[in-house]
Amino acid sequence: MLDRTTTELKKYRTYIDGKWVDAASGKTFQTFDPYTGEPWALIPKCEKADVDIAVEAAARAFDTGPWCSLTQTARGKALRRIAALIEKHAEHLAEIEVRDNGKLISEMVAQTRYLPEWFYYYGGLADKIQGAVVPVDRPEHFNYTLREPVGVCAFITPWNSPLMLAGWKLAPALAAGCTVVIKPSEYTSASLLEFMRLVIADADIPPGVINVVTGYGAVAGEALVTHPKVAKIAFTGGTATGARVNELASRSFKKVSLELGGKSPNIVFDDCIIDDAVSGAISGIFAATGQTCIAGSRLLVQETIHDVFVEKLVAMARQARLGDPSKAETQVGPVTTPPQYEKILSYIDIAKAEGARCVLGGGPATKEEGGGRYFVKPTIFLDVDNRMRIAQEEVFGPVLSVIRFKDEDDAVRIANDIAYGLGAGVWTQSVKRAHGVAKRIKAGTVWVNTYRAVSFLMPFGGYKASGLGRENGMEAIDGYLQTKSVWINNGPGGGNPFIMKTAS
Repeated sequence: MLDRTTTELKKYRTYIDGKWVDAASGKTFQTFDPYTGEPWALIPKCEKADVDIAVEAAARAFDTGPWCSLTQTARGKALRRIAALIEKHAEHLAEIEVRDNGKLISEMVAQTRYLPEWFYYYGGLADKIQGAVVPVDRPEHFNYTLREPVGVCAFITPWNSPLMLAGWKLAPALAAGCTVVIKPSEYTSASLLEFMRLVIADADIPPGVINVVTGYGAVAGEALVTHPKVAKIAFTGGTATGARVNELASRSFKKVSLELGGKSPNIVFDDCIIDDAVSGAISGIFAATGQTCIAGSRLLVQETIHDVFVEKLVAMARQARLGDPSKAETQVGPVTTPPQYEKILSYIDIAKAEGARCVLGGGPATKEEGGGRYFVKPTIFLDVDNRMRIAQEEVFGPVLSVIRFKDEDDAVRIANDIAYGLGAGVWTQSVKRAHGVAKRIKAGTVWVNTYRAVSFLMPFGGYKASGLGRENGMEAIDGYLQTKSVWINNGPGGGNPFIMKTAS
Protein backbone atom coordinates (compact mmCIF):
# COMPACT_ATOMS: atom_id res chain seq x y z
CA MET A 1 0.00 0.00 0.00
CA LEU A 2 1.22 3.51 -0.81
CA ASP A 3 2.62 5.68 1.97
CA ARG A 4 0.59 8.89 1.81
CA THR A 5 1.84 10.35 5.09
CA THR A 6 4.40 12.66 3.46
CA THR A 7 2.88 16.08 2.82
CA GLU A 8 5.86 17.64 1.06
CA LEU A 9 5.32 17.76 -2.69
CA LYS A 10 7.81 15.81 -4.78
CA LYS A 11 9.37 18.05 -7.42
CA TYR A 12 10.07 16.58 -10.84
CA ARG A 13 12.23 17.87 -13.66
CA THR A 14 11.78 16.94 -17.28
CA TYR A 15 14.25 15.19 -19.58
CA ILE A 16 15.51 16.91 -22.73
CA ASP A 17 18.69 16.17 -24.73
CA GLY A 18 19.96 13.77 -22.07
CA LYS A 19 19.67 16.33 -19.25
CA TRP A 20 17.28 16.89 -16.36
CA VAL A 21 15.91 20.40 -16.71
CA ASP A 22 13.17 22.67 -15.42
CA ALA A 23 10.72 24.28 -17.79
CA ALA A 24 12.29 27.30 -19.50
CA SER A 25 9.81 29.55 -17.70
CA GLY A 26 10.51 27.92 -14.34
CA LYS A 27 6.79 27.27 -13.94
CA THR A 28 5.30 24.09 -12.48
CA PHE A 29 1.84 22.65 -11.92
CA GLN A 30 0.48 20.20 -9.37
CA THR A 31 -0.43 16.59 -10.03
CA PHE A 32 -3.09 15.00 -7.84
CA ASP A 33 -3.69 11.63 -6.21
CA PRO A 34 -7.15 10.63 -7.50
CA TYR A 35 -7.89 8.59 -4.39
CA THR A 36 -7.37 11.43 -1.90
CA GLY A 37 -7.89 14.35 -4.25
CA GLU A 38 -4.75 15.93 -2.79
CA PRO A 39 -1.65 17.17 -4.69
CA TRP A 40 1.47 15.05 -4.26
CA ALA A 41 3.98 16.28 -6.86
CA LEU A 42 5.04 19.27 -8.97
CA ILE A 43 5.51 18.86 -12.72
CA PRO A 44 7.38 21.26 -15.06
CA LYS A 45 4.99 23.41 -17.08
CA CYS A 46 6.62 23.23 -20.49
CA GLU A 47 5.61 25.60 -23.27
CA LYS A 48 6.57 26.24 -26.88
CA ALA A 49 10.17 27.19 -25.99
CA ASP A 50 10.69 23.80 -24.32
CA VAL A 51 9.10 21.99 -27.24
CA ASP A 52 11.44 23.75 -29.66
CA ILE A 53 14.49 22.72 -27.60
CA ALA A 54 13.29 19.11 -27.36
CA VAL A 55 12.51 18.77 -31.07
CA GLU A 56 15.84 20.34 -32.05
CA ALA A 57 17.61 17.85 -29.78
CA ALA A 58 15.70 14.96 -31.36
CA ALA A 59 16.46 16.26 -34.85
CA ARG A 60 20.20 16.48 -34.09
CA ALA A 61 20.18 12.97 -32.64
CA PHE A 62 18.47 11.68 -35.74
CA ASP A 63 20.62 13.52 -38.30
CA THR A 64 24.12 13.65 -36.85
CA GLY A 65 24.22 12.05 -33.39
CA PRO A 66 25.55 8.61 -32.45
CA TRP A 67 22.04 7.15 -32.69
CA CYS A 68 21.93 7.61 -36.47
CA SER A 69 25.19 5.70 -36.93
CA LEU A 70 24.20 2.73 -34.77
CA THR A 71 23.66 -0.51 -36.62
CA GLN A 72 20.22 -2.03 -36.49
CA THR A 73 21.59 -4.81 -34.30
CA ALA A 74 22.99 -2.26 -31.85
CA ARG A 75 19.60 -0.56 -31.69
CA GLY A 76 18.07 -3.91 -30.85
CA LYS A 77 20.50 -4.34 -27.99
CA ALA A 78 19.54 -0.89 -26.68
CA LEU A 79 15.88 -1.90 -26.61
CA ARG A 80 16.74 -5.06 -24.72
CA ARG A 81 18.59 -2.98 -22.12
CA ILE A 82 15.45 -0.88 -21.69
CA ALA A 83 13.39 -4.05 -21.27
CA ALA A 84 15.68 -5.39 -18.55
CA LEU A 85 15.54 -2.11 -16.62
CA ILE A 86 11.74 -2.05 -16.78
CA GLU A 87 11.73 -5.55 -15.31
CA LYS A 88 13.99 -4.37 -12.51
CA HIS A 89 11.78 -1.40 -11.60
CA ALA A 90 8.34 -2.75 -12.55
CA GLU A 91 6.84 -2.66 -9.05
CA HIS A 92 7.99 0.88 -8.32
CA LEU A 93 6.73 2.14 -11.68
CA ALA A 94 3.37 0.50 -10.96
CA GLU A 95 3.14 2.28 -7.60
CA ILE A 96 3.78 5.64 -9.25
CA GLU A 97 1.07 4.89 -11.80
CA VAL A 98 -1.40 4.13 -9.00
CA ARG A 99 -0.48 7.32 -7.15
CA ASP A 100 -0.91 9.44 -10.26
CA ASN A 101 -3.86 7.87 -12.10
CA GLY A 102 -5.72 5.91 -9.43
CA LYS A 103 -5.86 2.59 -11.27
CA LEU A 104 -5.66 -0.65 -9.33
CA ILE A 105 -2.23 -1.81 -8.19
CA SER A 106 -3.06 -5.32 -9.44
CA GLU A 107 -3.64 -4.01 -12.96
CA MET A 108 -0.68 -1.62 -12.93
CA VAL A 109 1.75 -4.31 -11.75
CA ALA A 110 0.43 -6.60 -14.48
CA GLN A 111 1.03 -3.86 -17.07
CA THR A 112 4.53 -2.87 -15.95
CA ARG A 113 5.63 -6.49 -15.68
CA TYR A 114 4.34 -7.16 -19.20
CA LEU A 115 5.67 -3.94 -20.75
CA PRO A 116 9.26 -5.26 -21.20
CA GLU A 117 7.96 -7.71 -23.79
CA TRP A 118 7.34 -4.84 -26.20
CA PHE A 119 10.98 -3.80 -25.99
CA TYR A 120 12.25 -7.36 -26.27
CA TYR A 121 10.00 -7.98 -29.28
CA TYR A 122 10.91 -4.84 -31.20
CA GLY A 123 14.54 -5.23 -30.11
CA GLY A 124 14.49 -8.54 -31.96
CA LEU A 125 12.72 -6.98 -34.92
CA ALA A 126 15.18 -4.06 -35.28
CA ASP A 127 17.61 -5.91 -37.54
CA LYS A 128 14.88 -7.73 -39.45
CA ILE A 129 13.80 -4.51 -41.19
CA GLN A 130 14.76 -5.14 -44.78
CA GLY A 131 14.30 -3.68 -48.21
CA ALA A 132 14.04 -5.83 -51.28
CA VAL A 133 15.60 -6.34 -54.67
CA VAL A 134 12.85 -5.79 -57.23
CA PRO A 135 13.09 -7.63 -60.59
CA VAL A 136 11.94 -4.73 -62.74
CA ASP A 137 11.38 -5.70 -66.38
CA ARG A 138 14.21 -3.45 -67.62
CA PRO A 139 17.28 -5.73 -67.82
CA GLU A 140 19.76 -2.84 -67.86
CA HIS A 141 18.58 -1.66 -64.42
CA PHE A 142 19.24 -2.97 -60.93
CA ASN A 143 16.41 -1.97 -58.57
CA TYR A 144 16.02 -2.18 -54.81
CA THR A 145 14.08 -0.59 -51.96
CA LEU A 146 15.29 0.80 -48.63
CA ARG A 147 13.20 0.96 -45.46
CA GLU A 148 14.23 4.12 -43.62
CA PRO A 149 13.06 5.75 -40.36
CA VAL A 150 10.67 8.66 -40.81
CA GLY A 151 12.58 10.97 -38.46
CA VAL A 152 11.48 12.81 -35.34
CA CYS A 153 8.27 11.39 -33.85
CA ALA A 154 5.97 13.11 -31.37
CA PHE A 155 3.94 11.01 -28.95
CA ILE A 156 0.97 12.42 -27.07
CA THR A 157 -0.23 9.93 -24.48
CA PRO A 158 -3.36 9.74 -22.29
CA TRP A 159 -3.93 9.58 -18.55
CA ASN A 160 -5.52 6.15 -18.26
CA SER A 161 -2.51 3.87 -18.96
CA PRO A 162 0.43 6.27 -19.34
CA LEU A 163 3.42 3.93 -19.41
CA MET A 164 1.87 1.08 -21.35
CA LEU A 165 0.59 3.33 -24.13
CA ALA A 166 3.88 5.23 -24.29
CA GLY A 167 5.73 1.92 -24.55
CA TRP A 168 3.51 0.76 -27.41
CA LYS A 169 4.80 3.73 -29.40
CA LEU A 170 8.34 4.03 -28.12
CA ALA A 171 9.49 0.47 -28.77
CA PRO A 172 8.70 0.29 -32.52
CA ALA A 173 9.86 3.87 -33.08
CA LEU A 174 13.28 3.17 -31.57
CA ALA A 175 13.55 -0.13 -33.42
CA ALA A 176 12.93 1.73 -36.69
CA GLY A 177 15.69 4.24 -35.87
CA CYS A 178 13.50 7.26 -35.10
CA THR A 179 14.01 9.77 -32.30
CA VAL A 180 11.11 10.92 -30.15
CA VAL A 181 9.56 13.65 -28.05
CA ILE A 182 6.85 12.50 -25.64
CA LYS A 183 4.14 14.75 -24.20
CA PRO A 184 2.28 12.84 -21.46
CA SER A 185 -1.11 13.90 -20.16
CA GLU A 186 -0.93 16.82 -17.76
CA TYR A 187 -2.87 14.66 -15.30
CA THR A 188 -0.38 11.78 -15.27
CA SER A 189 3.15 12.89 -16.10
CA ALA A 190 4.95 11.50 -13.05
CA SER A 191 5.20 7.85 -14.11
CA LEU A 192 6.85 8.75 -17.43
CA LEU A 193 9.37 10.96 -15.64
CA GLU A 194 10.11 8.08 -13.25
CA PHE A 195 10.49 5.84 -16.28
CA MET A 196 13.04 8.23 -17.74
CA ARG A 197 14.93 8.42 -14.43
CA LEU A 198 15.01 4.69 -13.67
CA VAL A 199 15.12 3.21 -17.15
CA ILE A 200 16.21 5.50 -19.97
CA ALA A 201 18.89 7.40 -18.04
CA ASP A 202 20.55 4.06 -17.20
CA ALA A 203 20.05 2.35 -20.56
CA ASP A 204 22.93 4.11 -22.36
CA ILE A 205 20.61 5.79 -24.89
CA PRO A 206 22.36 8.72 -26.61
CA PRO A 207 21.21 12.26 -25.73
CA GLY A 208 18.29 13.59 -27.73
CA VAL A 209 16.93 10.20 -28.74
CA ILE A 210 14.12 10.27 -26.15
CA ASN A 211 12.86 13.60 -24.80
CA VAL A 212 9.93 14.51 -22.58
CA VAL A 213 7.96 17.75 -22.45
CA THR A 214 5.33 17.99 -19.72
CA GLY A 215 2.55 20.52 -19.81
CA TYR A 216 -0.89 21.28 -21.14
CA GLY A 217 -2.17 19.98 -24.46
CA ALA A 218 -3.34 23.32 -25.81
CA VAL A 219 0.16 24.78 -25.35
CA ALA A 220 2.87 22.10 -25.37
CA GLY A 221 0.83 19.55 -27.30
CA GLU A 222 -0.16 21.89 -30.10
CA ALA A 223 3.38 23.25 -30.41
CA LEU A 224 4.62 19.69 -30.80
CA VAL A 225 2.03 18.72 -33.40
CA THR A 226 2.76 21.78 -35.53
CA HIS A 227 6.55 21.80 -35.24
CA PRO A 228 8.09 21.67 -38.74
CA LYS A 229 10.80 19.17 -37.76
CA VAL A 230 8.34 16.58 -36.44
CA ALA A 231 7.69 13.95 -39.11
CA LYS A 232 5.22 11.66 -37.35
CA ILE A 233 2.53 12.11 -34.67
CA ALA A 234 1.25 9.19 -32.60
CA PHE A 235 -1.69 10.17 -30.43
CA THR A 236 -3.86 8.24 -28.01
CA GLY A 237 -6.86 9.98 -26.50
CA GLY A 238 -10.35 11.28 -27.18
CA THR A 239 -11.83 11.39 -30.66
CA ALA A 240 -12.44 15.15 -30.70
CA THR A 241 -8.84 15.90 -29.72
CA GLY A 242 -7.61 13.29 -32.19
CA ALA A 243 -9.49 15.01 -34.99
CA ARG A 244 -7.82 18.29 -34.03
CA VAL A 245 -4.38 16.62 -33.99
CA ASN A 246 -5.03 15.10 -37.41
CA GLU A 247 -6.14 18.44 -38.81
CA LEU A 248 -3.08 20.31 -37.54
CA ALA A 249 -0.66 17.58 -38.63
CA SER A 250 -2.15 17.40 -42.12
CA ARG A 251 -1.21 21.02 -42.80
CA SER A 252 2.45 19.99 -43.01
CA PHE A 253 1.78 16.45 -44.31
CA LYS A 254 3.02 14.65 -41.21
CA LYS A 255 2.39 10.96 -40.81
CA VAL A 256 -0.29 10.34 -38.18
CA SER A 257 -1.49 7.39 -36.15
CA LEU A 258 -4.47 7.82 -33.86
CA GLU A 259 -5.87 5.49 -31.21
CA LEU A 260 -9.12 7.11 -30.17
CA GLY A 261 -12.41 6.42 -28.45
CA GLY A 262 -14.75 3.49 -28.44
CA LYS A 263 -18.23 2.35 -27.54
CA SER A 264 -17.60 -1.35 -27.81
CA PRO A 265 -20.40 -3.92 -28.07
CA ASN A 266 -20.02 -6.98 -25.84
CA ILE A 267 -22.43 -9.47 -27.42
CA VAL A 268 -23.88 -12.36 -25.39
CA PHE A 269 -25.65 -15.10 -27.35
CA ASP A 270 -27.97 -17.62 -25.72
CA ASP A 271 -25.59 -20.50 -26.42
CA CYS A 272 -22.82 -18.97 -24.28
CA ILE A 273 -21.51 -20.28 -20.98
CA ILE A 274 -23.46 -17.77 -18.91
CA ASP A 275 -21.15 -17.55 -15.91
CA ASP A 276 -18.14 -16.94 -18.17
CA ALA A 277 -20.02 -14.26 -20.08
CA VAL A 278 -21.14 -12.55 -16.86
CA SER A 279 -17.53 -12.38 -15.68
CA GLY A 280 -16.47 -11.10 -19.11
CA ALA A 281 -19.12 -8.41 -19.07
CA ILE A 282 -18.06 -7.27 -15.58
CA SER A 283 -14.36 -7.13 -16.46
CA GLY A 284 -15.17 -5.49 -19.77
CA ILE A 285 -16.73 -2.42 -18.15
CA PHE A 286 -15.84 -2.20 -14.46
CA ALA A 287 -12.16 -3.15 -14.67
CA ALA A 288 -10.05 0.02 -14.77
CA THR A 289 -13.19 1.82 -13.49
CA GLY A 290 -14.40 1.80 -17.09
CA GLN A 291 -11.64 4.23 -18.02
CA THR A 292 -10.39 2.36 -21.03
CA CYS A 293 -11.01 2.93 -24.73
CA ILE A 294 -11.96 -0.73 -25.21
CA ALA A 295 -14.51 -0.83 -22.39
CA GLY A 296 -17.43 -3.10 -23.27
CA SER A 297 -19.87 -0.33 -22.41
CA ARG A 298 -22.70 -1.66 -24.60
CA LEU A 299 -23.76 -5.11 -23.39
CA LEU A 300 -25.92 -6.75 -26.03
CA VAL A 301 -27.84 -9.68 -24.54
CA GLN A 302 -30.02 -12.07 -26.53
CA GLU A 303 -33.63 -11.72 -25.39
CA THR A 304 -34.03 -15.46 -24.71
CA ILE A 305 -31.57 -15.27 -21.77
CA HIS A 306 -31.84 -11.56 -20.95
CA ASP A 307 -33.57 -11.76 -17.57
CA VAL A 308 -31.51 -14.67 -16.23
CA PHE A 309 -28.30 -13.06 -17.41
CA VAL A 310 -29.09 -9.64 -15.97
CA GLU A 311 -29.94 -11.15 -12.59
CA LYS A 312 -26.53 -12.82 -12.40
CA LEU A 313 -24.81 -9.71 -13.76
CA VAL A 314 -26.28 -7.36 -11.16
CA ALA A 315 -25.59 -9.81 -8.34
CA MET A 316 -21.91 -10.07 -9.27
CA ALA A 317 -21.46 -6.34 -9.90
CA ARG A 318 -23.06 -5.56 -6.53
CA GLN A 319 -20.18 -7.39 -4.82
CA ALA A 320 -17.49 -5.09 -6.26
CA ARG A 321 -15.14 -3.77 -3.58
CA LEU A 322 -14.44 -0.06 -3.89
CA GLY A 323 -11.49 1.51 -2.13
CA ASP A 324 -7.83 2.46 -2.08
CA PRO A 325 -6.37 1.41 -5.46
CA SER A 326 -3.03 0.64 -3.81
CA LYS A 327 -4.62 -2.24 -1.85
CA ALA A 328 -4.62 -5.62 -3.53
CA GLU A 329 -8.20 -6.42 -2.47
CA THR A 330 -9.70 -3.31 -4.15
CA GLN A 331 -11.65 -4.06 -7.33
CA VAL A 332 -12.90 -0.60 -8.37
CA GLY A 333 -10.84 2.53 -7.83
CA PRO A 334 -11.45 6.26 -8.29
CA VAL A 335 -12.03 8.22 -11.45
CA THR A 336 -8.68 9.68 -12.49
CA THR A 337 -9.54 13.33 -13.11
CA PRO A 338 -12.15 15.76 -11.71
CA PRO A 339 -13.46 16.70 -15.19
CA GLN A 340 -13.93 13.02 -16.02
CA TYR A 341 -15.74 12.45 -12.72
CA GLU A 342 -18.20 15.23 -13.53
CA LYS A 343 -18.64 13.94 -17.09
CA ILE A 344 -19.56 10.44 -15.88
CA LEU A 345 -22.13 11.76 -13.42
CA SER A 346 -23.63 13.96 -16.14
CA TYR A 347 -24.05 10.94 -18.42
CA ILE A 348 -25.80 9.04 -15.64
CA ASP A 349 -28.28 11.92 -15.43
CA ILE A 350 -28.65 11.91 -19.21
CA ALA A 351 -29.40 8.17 -19.21
CA LYS A 352 -32.09 8.55 -16.57
CA ALA A 353 -33.65 11.43 -18.47
CA GLU A 354 -33.67 9.34 -21.66
CA GLY A 355 -35.70 6.64 -19.93
CA ALA A 356 -33.01 4.07 -19.23
CA ARG A 357 -33.72 2.13 -16.03
CA CYS A 358 -30.93 2.18 -13.44
CA VAL A 359 -30.78 -1.13 -11.54
CA LEU A 360 -27.40 -0.65 -9.88
CA GLY A 361 -25.34 2.33 -8.76
CA GLY A 362 -26.28 5.55 -10.45
CA GLY A 363 -24.22 8.11 -8.55
CA PRO A 364 -21.18 8.90 -6.40
CA ALA A 365 -19.89 6.33 -3.90
CA THR A 366 -19.67 7.45 -0.28
CA LYS A 367 -16.76 6.72 2.02
CA GLU A 368 -18.95 4.21 3.83
CA GLU A 369 -19.31 2.37 0.52
CA GLY A 370 -15.54 2.33 0.08
CA GLY A 371 -15.40 5.45 -2.06
CA GLY A 372 -13.41 8.62 -1.77
CA ARG A 373 -13.40 11.99 -3.42
CA TYR A 374 -13.84 10.91 -7.04
CA PHE A 375 -15.67 7.58 -6.91
CA VAL A 376 -18.64 6.56 -9.05
CA LYS A 377 -20.54 3.43 -8.09
CA PRO A 378 -20.60 0.66 -10.71
CA THR A 379 -23.75 1.50 -12.64
CA ILE A 380 -25.99 -0.67 -14.82
CA PHE A 381 -28.82 0.62 -17.03
CA LEU A 382 -31.50 -1.60 -18.53
CA ASP A 383 -34.10 -0.83 -21.21
CA VAL A 384 -31.47 1.00 -23.24
CA ASP A 385 -32.20 1.76 -26.86
CA ASN A 386 -29.11 1.93 -29.06
CA ARG A 387 -30.20 5.36 -30.29
CA MET A 388 -29.90 6.86 -26.80
CA ARG A 389 -26.91 9.09 -26.06
CA ILE A 390 -25.84 6.73 -23.27
CA ALA A 391 -25.42 4.05 -25.97
CA GLN A 392 -23.89 6.24 -28.67
CA GLU A 393 -21.42 8.45 -26.79
CA GLU A 394 -18.30 7.41 -24.91
CA VAL A 395 -18.74 7.82 -21.14
CA PHE A 396 -15.32 6.48 -20.13
CA GLY A 397 -16.46 5.35 -16.71
CA PRO A 398 -18.10 2.45 -14.82
CA VAL A 399 -21.45 2.76 -16.61
CA LEU A 400 -22.94 -0.18 -18.50
CA SER A 401 -25.83 -0.02 -20.99
CA VAL A 402 -27.68 -3.31 -21.48
CA ILE A 403 -29.41 -3.70 -24.86
CA ARG A 404 -31.66 -6.58 -25.91
CA PHE A 405 -31.35 -8.23 -29.33
CA LYS A 406 -33.35 -10.90 -31.15
CA ASP A 407 -30.96 -12.85 -33.34
CA GLU A 408 -27.53 -12.76 -34.93
CA ASP A 409 -28.46 -10.26 -37.63
CA ASP A 410 -30.02 -7.97 -35.05
CA ALA A 411 -26.92 -8.19 -32.84
CA VAL A 412 -24.58 -7.30 -35.72
CA ARG A 413 -26.83 -4.44 -36.80
CA ILE A 414 -26.85 -2.93 -33.30
CA ALA A 415 -23.12 -3.54 -32.82
CA ASN A 416 -22.24 -1.67 -36.02
CA ASP A 417 -24.75 1.14 -35.56
CA ILE A 418 -22.18 3.41 -33.91
CA ALA A 419 -19.57 5.96 -34.95
CA TYR A 420 -16.80 3.96 -33.29
CA GLY A 421 -15.11 0.68 -34.15
CA LEU A 422 -12.36 -0.14 -31.68
CA GLY A 423 -13.29 -3.40 -29.97
CA ALA A 424 -16.08 -5.94 -29.60
CA GLY A 425 -16.79 -9.09 -27.63
CA VAL A 426 -18.69 -12.22 -28.67
CA TRP A 427 -19.82 -14.92 -26.24
CA THR A 428 -20.93 -18.14 -27.93
CA GLN A 429 -20.11 -21.84 -28.08
CA SER A 430 -20.75 -22.00 -31.81
CA VAL A 431 -17.55 -22.03 -33.86
CA LYS A 432 -19.49 -21.01 -36.96
CA ARG A 433 -21.09 -18.05 -35.17
CA ALA A 434 -17.80 -17.00 -33.57
CA HIS A 435 -16.03 -16.68 -36.91
CA GLY A 436 -19.04 -15.33 -38.77
CA VAL A 437 -19.88 -12.57 -36.30
CA ALA A 438 -16.20 -11.63 -35.85
CA LYS A 439 -15.98 -11.06 -39.60
CA ARG A 440 -19.18 -8.99 -39.77
CA ILE A 441 -18.42 -6.62 -36.90
CA LYS A 442 -16.71 -3.38 -37.94
CA ALA A 443 -14.05 -3.15 -35.23
CA GLY A 444 -10.28 -3.42 -35.02
CA THR A 445 -10.35 -6.14 -32.37
CA VAL A 446 -12.96 -8.83 -31.71
CA TRP A 447 -12.61 -10.98 -28.62
CA VAL A 448 -14.46 -14.30 -28.56
CA ASN A 449 -15.17 -15.77 -25.12
CA THR A 450 -12.68 -13.36 -23.57
CA TYR A 451 -12.30 -9.60 -23.25
CA ARG A 452 -9.55 -6.94 -22.89
CA ALA A 453 -6.75 -9.33 -23.89
CA VAL A 454 -3.78 -7.59 -25.54
CA SER A 455 -0.36 -8.71 -26.73
CA PHE A 456 2.76 -7.16 -28.23
CA LEU A 457 2.26 -9.66 -31.08
CA MET A 458 -1.25 -8.59 -32.10
CA PRO A 459 -2.05 -5.38 -34.01
CA PHE A 460 -4.32 -2.99 -32.13
CA GLY A 461 -6.33 -0.09 -33.52
CA GLY A 462 -9.73 1.02 -34.68
CA TYR A 463 -12.16 1.36 -37.53
CA LYS A 464 -14.17 4.51 -38.25
CA ALA A 465 -13.90 7.24 -35.57
CA SER A 466 -11.74 5.00 -33.39
CA GLY A 467 -8.57 5.94 -35.18
CA LEU A 468 -5.95 5.48 -37.87
CA GLY A 469 -3.12 2.98 -38.07
CA ARG A 470 -2.14 0.10 -35.81
CA GLU A 471 0.01 -0.38 -32.73
CA ASN A 472 1.71 -3.64 -31.70
CA GLY A 473 2.80 -6.54 -33.86
CA MET A 474 4.90 -6.32 -37.00
CA GLU A 475 2.39 -3.93 -38.55
CA ALA A 476 3.17 -1.19 -36.02
CA ILE A 477 6.74 -0.65 -37.15
CA ASP A 478 5.54 0.27 -40.66
CA GLY A 479 4.20 3.52 -39.22
CA TYR A 480 7.74 4.60 -38.33
CA LEU A 481 9.32 3.68 -41.67
CA GLN A 482 9.17 4.97 -45.21
CA THR A 483 10.18 3.23 -48.41
CA LYS A 484 12.77 4.55 -50.85
CA SER A 485 13.06 3.12 -54.37
CA VAL A 486 16.55 3.06 -55.92
CA TRP A 487 17.19 2.61 -59.65
CA ILE A 488 20.71 1.76 -60.86
CA ASN A 489 21.31 1.91 -64.61
CA ASN A 490 23.95 -0.65 -65.58
CA GLY A 491 23.38 -0.21 -69.31
CA PRO A 492 23.92 2.58 -71.83
CA GLY A 493 22.63 6.06 -71.04
CA GLY A 494 21.26 8.65 -73.37
CA GLY A 495 18.12 8.32 -75.40
CA ASN A 496 15.39 10.88 -75.95
CA PRO A 497 15.32 13.05 -72.79
CA PHE A 498 11.75 14.17 -73.48
CA ILE A 499 10.24 10.68 -73.21
CA MET A 500 9.54 9.11 -69.81
CA LYS A 501 11.35 5.83 -69.41
CA THR A 502 8.63 3.24 -68.88
CA ALA A 503 8.83 -0.49 -68.51
CA SER A 504 8.26 -2.29 -71.79
